[in-house]
Amino acid sequence: MSASIRMPADPLSSCRAIENLIARYAELVDDGDFAGLGVLLTAATFTGSGEAVSGRDAIEKMFRDTLIVYADGTPRTQHVISNVAIEVDEQAGTAVSRSYVTVLQALPDLPLQPIAGGRYHDRFERGAGRWRFVERQVRINLVGDVSRHLRQASAQQ
Repeated sequence: MSASIRMPADPLSSCRAIENLIARYAELVDDGDFAGLGVLLTAATFTGSGEAVSGRDAIEKMFRDTLIVYADGTPRTQHVISNVAIEVDEQAGTAVSRSYVTVLQALPDLPLQPIAGGRYHDRFERGAGRWRFVERQVRINLVGDVSRHLRQASAQQ
């Protein structure tokens, strides 16, 4: 999968391409495909709870170092994205979006439950007819039991 999605320059197509990038991010996290996340966010700066990271290798490493992965190769999560709002400036080839994220997790000994909720604030740019992430800020403001999701949380328990 490339780090961007090729679409013609019109508002509806641009919004759809950006929605697809947002959805792809969730799929890659839930699949435990951290190399894919590095590719998707190659041109981006990612800011979560720690220091901002930029570039393919640094972003991939940050996810590998942060998330617990199980025998099936996934973090056993499902990211649900909602309330997506996208503002596109076609002439400038830029866009911003905000969305809600709810993270669900289930394990054989952990019933399905929400473990985190927050917002994504994203910036995108279009180059050579393709949209790509240039910034993702994750702001988690509701936290449940993340001890089986985040390495730092399990180390603190």
